[in-house]
Amino acid sequence: MSSFDRGPDDEANVDREIRIEKMKRELDDLTGGSMISGDFGEVSPSLEEVFLTLACEYEKASYDTNFNRLVHGGIEMVGPSELDDASLVALAKIRCFVENTDHLSNRELYTWLWSDGLREETPDLSQLGGAWHMSPIGGCNQEDIAIFLKYYATEKERRRWRKDFPNDAMPSRCPLPYNRDRNLPRPE
Repeated sequence: MSSFDRGPDDEANVDREIRIEKMKRELDDLTGGSMISGDFGEVSPSLEEVFLTLACEYEKASYDTNFNRLVHGGIEMVGPSELDDASLVALAKIRCFVENTDHLSNRELYTWLWSDGLREETPDLSQLGGAWHMSPIGGCNQEDIAIFLKYYATEKERRRWRKDFPNDAMPSRCPLPYNRDRNLPRPE
């Protein structure tokens, strides 16, 4: 078959391969060469193209804090001493979801949101259909891990932790003092 005998499907596949290679180069430029530009394995070229398109958009997304996004969205952010539950619903509107909060009182949660959770710069995923998930125990430090093991870990996760880290102290399992997570907004 000569190049003159190619059908429209062949041309579309060649065009897709060109777009994929351009996106891989763009990702390498955007990430300073840290993207893996190898083979995606058993993935269709159309799925690879979708993934690379989203990865490029993610890398090009503007960064800001969720605190600023709420303020720019018209939400009045008041200090922790003036607690307002409406701010948690407003977070869902900017595609930011809070998890693992039932170990904190409302005031403790709001204080964490005010001082830490909403102050981290994150990409704006709202235009990509993505979502940002945050948790007061998401730092993976020793205190966060202890809280996870004490309140949130299943027995299976606790057994696995004991097996993988036999020298770590295992906190006693405790019931969660609050029950708000089930009512927090979640992605569709």
